[in-house]
Amino acid sequence: MRTGGPGLRDVTRDVAEWVAAQGMAEGLLTLLCRHTSASLTIQENADPDVQVDLQSGMDRLAPRDFGWVHDCEGPDDMPAHLRTVLSGVHLSVPLIGGRLALGTWQGIYLWEHRDRPHRREIALHLVGS
Repeated sequence: MRTGGPGLRDVTRDVAEWVAAQGMAEGLLTLLCRHTSASLTIQENADPDVQVDLQSGMDRLAPRDFGWVHDCEGPDDMPAHLRTVLSGVHLSVPLIGGRLALGTWQGIYLWEHRDRPHRREIALHLVGS
């Protein structure tokens, strides 16, 4: 998947379609973002202001202008790594009745932490019956 720079990308539909194609009724889905400067999160999918506030909060927690030592790929490099540590690269979601057991207002998001567009991969693994 290509990202367009910083922000959350809703991947719920793509993940749900993949799960449905597996034909399982009950199980556990594991998701892994295969990068160190992007992450995965389950967040509210109803109010886009939540994403704005999450991004603003991360900007305060891991600012680009902190004076990081690691800046090989630019001033957004180390903050992206820290943001990934804070938000995580791994999720587990139960599968019940052939569907992801997400709450009413929950969606699965890939969170891009770098300023430039990147190609990101999410590995999916489903166990069950």
